Parts: sequence; structure tokens; C-alpha cells
Amino acid sequence: MQHEKKGQIQKGVQDPKKGERLLHVDEKGISSVVSYKCYSSTFFMQLVLLQIKKLMNRRRNFVLKVVGVALILNSIMSVALAQDSTKHLSLNEAIKATLNNNKAVQLAKLDESIAASNYKQTEAIYLPQVGFSYTAMSTNNPLNAFGFKLQQKSITQNDFNPALLNSPGATGDFTTKLEVQQPLVNMDLLYKRKAAAKQTELYQYKTQRTKEYLTFEVQKAYLQLQLTYDAVKVLEDALQTTRSVYTFTDNHFKQGLIQKSDVLNVQVQVTTVETNLAKANSNIRNASDYLSLLMGQGDGFIYKVDNAMQAESLASDTITKIAASRSDFVAMQKAIEASDLMIQSNKMSYYPKLNAFGSYQLNDNRMLGFSANAYLAGVQLSWDIFKGNSTKNKIATQKLERNKLSEQLTQQKEQSQLEINKAYRDLADAQFDIKQQKLSIEQATEALQILQNRFQQGLVNTTDVLQAATQLSQQKFALAQALFTTNVTKAYLQLLTTSTNK
Repeated sequence: MQHEKKGQIQKGVQDPKKGERLLHVDEKGISSVVSYKCYSSTFFMQLVLLQIKKLMNRRRNFVLKVVGVALILNSIMSVALAQDSTKHLSLNEAIKATLNNNKAVQLAKLDESIAASNYKQTEAIYLPQVGFSYTAMSTNNPLNAFGFKLQQKSITQNDFNPALLNSPGATGDFTTKLEVQQPLVNMDLLYKRKAAAKQTELYQYKTQRTKEYLTFEVQKAYLQLQLTYDAVKVLEDALQTTRSVYTFTDNHFKQGLIQKSDVLNVQVQVTTVETNLAKANSNIRNASDYLSLLMGQGDGFIYKVDNAMQAESLASDTITKIAASRSDFVAMQKAIEASDLMIQSNKMSYYPKLNAFGSYQLNDNRMLGFSANAYLAGVQLSWDIFKGNSTKNKIATQKLERNKLSEQLTQQKEQSQLEINKAYRDLADAQFDIKQQKLSIEQATEALQILQNRFQQGLVNTTDVLQAATQLSQQKFALAQALFTTNVTKAYLQLLTTSTNK
């Protein structure tokens, strides 16, 4: 080290990490370290950036690990949810769940219970009515005051004093009374009870008809889901065919054998089929949600259904007449019978009524006193001779309502017969359509194979092949629709022709 001059700052030993050391020499020649001089202005920046880079690498590795674990867990949960949300469902299971859980059935049963409760109220025409009362009274009315004393059995000689009879003081009475009324003969109430019984039967048949209609709705929804799965299968086959055409076309385009427009046409067809396939998959979820609604279950399930049943031909001697014992017809008939009974009830109100009554009471001039007792019993014959023609006009109105119900029943039967005849014709058309579509599918399949062979030989263009593939898909879907129409029409005929088992 060189000798330092007093009062000057000299360069000292270089530090490889901190730079060059600067010394200060005072007047006595004592040196001390003042600071370090860096070799470069970017030296410390490089150190800082290095530390930051290491920290960021550690943090990035941590984040990547967390994201990886989250993706793995998400995939596991997605698979688990997909497995939980998809399940097989048979038609019988769907019908059973609907009849047990559907809100319409529950509401119909509630109406049935309400009618049964109303019928139980009519038991009052046979059973007695009993009432109990406790009454406290006070009066200075001469008549009532003397009567209180008579009821209390407390009359004395002094009570006949004219001054007391005319101006009695405040007289109190405490009465405990038990009353009984017993109906004996009330013909109008008897017919009302019979009408209430008919109402109970009416709602029972309405509940049965509700179940029959819901069974048809479940069958139709189930067949709709089958049709949707058939549409998905047809579109998947069409997509596979279109993609194979695209692969072949793209290879030939790369070899310069065909034009780019052919490749674009196939790409458009692939996109169209993919779009229709996505819509068909959404329709599967929509149909599954509707089935869940009918069955009274939560949505979110995707149901796998049985394969569509092949339609059988109708027998030549099929009965096309409507069943008069169908539950909705019987329900309306019960309503007509109930109306007749109500008319008869109002007619019976012209006749006298016979009822019995009785009471037992305790009287005292002290609260909670029960010194004097007495009873009263009797039979009452009452007769409403004239009520201002209200009963007569009420009977006339009820007869008109009864006639209206009869006309409605006749109209409903005629309308149902027309629907049955139309359904049988629709069923015959659908079965004929099935035969035609099967033949068309065979012809379209053969035509597509021929065009594909000619296309590979370069004898036809891509448009011809795509049209043939589209035509085959349309024929397959038309066959699925014909099967759907046949099975739905059969279910509808079953709804129209079913008869009650009661």
C-alpha cells in the first residue's frame, strides 16, 4: 500500500464483492474506510435481478404445482359428477315414479280427500248436537226478577208483596245449562248426503283419469328421448362419413388433384353436422329434464333409455268404438247423478221435518251455585210452507245445470270417437311410412356406396357424395320419426280406449 497523504482520500484494496475500498487519511496520518466504490453502476442491479428471478422461479413452480393439483381434482370431480348425473331408466320405472311423485296426482288426491271430508260432515243428520253454557245475569225487571227466583226455587211469601213485585231490587241468576238436539226425519239432508257420496266417487274417477293421462305423457316423453338418441346416432354416423370424405378430399387437394372449393364444401358440411349434433345432445338433456319434472325429481340427470321398440301391425278386427266406462266419462256421469240428488233434496225441503230436543239446567243466586235443577224435553215438527218461490227457482236452475252436464258428456264422447278414428288412420299411415322409409334407407345406402366408389376413382365430385350422405341421414331420421309417431299413437289410443276397473 502506498503512503497516504494527510487530509486526502486514497484508493485502497479492492473487494471483489463490494468494489474498490476508499480510505480517508487525517492530519495524524490515521486512515479509515470511508466507502466502497463499485466497479459498475449495474453491478448491484444484476444482483437484485438475480435474487428476484430466483424468487419468481420458486413462486412460479409453486403456482404450477397448485394449478396442476386443481386440474387433477377438477377432472376427478367432473368424472364423478358425470357418472352421478347419468343413469339408465326404463319405461316402467318412469311411469311408477310419476304416479308416486307427480304433483298433479298429489293435487287430485287432495281433491279426493276434500270430497271425502265433506261427505263426513253429513254425518250430522244422524248424530246429536250437544251444547254446554254457563250464564251470569242480573236485572231489576219485575218479570225477569220473579222468574229468576222461580228458576232458583227460592220463592217465599214475602216475594208476593206488591211493592217487591213492582219494584224489585237487583236480582242475580247463575245458570248452568246442557242442551241436546237430535235430528229424526230430515229427508232433504238425507239426499244431500247421497249427493256428497257421489261427489266423493267423482273425484276418485278424476284421480284415476289423471293417472292415465300422466302415464300417456310419460310414454310420450320417453319415446321423445328415444327419438333424440336415435337422432344423435344418425348424426354421429353422418359425421363419421363426412369426416372420411374430408380426409380423402384434403389428401387429394394436397396432391393437386382437386380444387380447394371441394375441400371447403366438405368443411362446411362437417361444421353443419357438428352443429346439429351439439343441438341433438342438448335436446337429450331437455328431454331428460322433462322426464325428471314428470317423475317429481330434481333436474340435472341425463337418462339412458331402452332402444326404440319396433312397431307392430294392427289387426284387421281392431275395435274402434269408444269405451263408455272410461274414467273421465264415469266421473262426469257421477256429477250428473249428484245433480239429480241435489234436485231431489230441494224437492224434499217441501216436506215437514221432525227433530227432538232437550235441556238440563241448574240455577242459583250465587256464583258456582247449583241448588235448583230442571229439565226440558220435546219433539218439534216444522214445515216450511212457502219461502217466496226460492226453492222452486233453485230447483229449476239445478235442472238446467244437470242438462248442461248431460250435453257436455255427449259432446265429449263424440269428440273422443272422432279422435279415436283419426288416431287409427294416423297409425296406419305411420306404419306404411315405416315400410317406405326402410326401403328408402336401403336404396340410399346403396347409392352412397356407389358414389363413394366413383368419387375415389375421380368420376364424381364431392357435392354428389355429400348430397347422398345427407339423403341417407334424412331417411334414417325419417324412419326414427315414423317409429316415434307409431308408438305415440298407440299410447294415445290406449288413453282414448281404456276403461275403468272400478
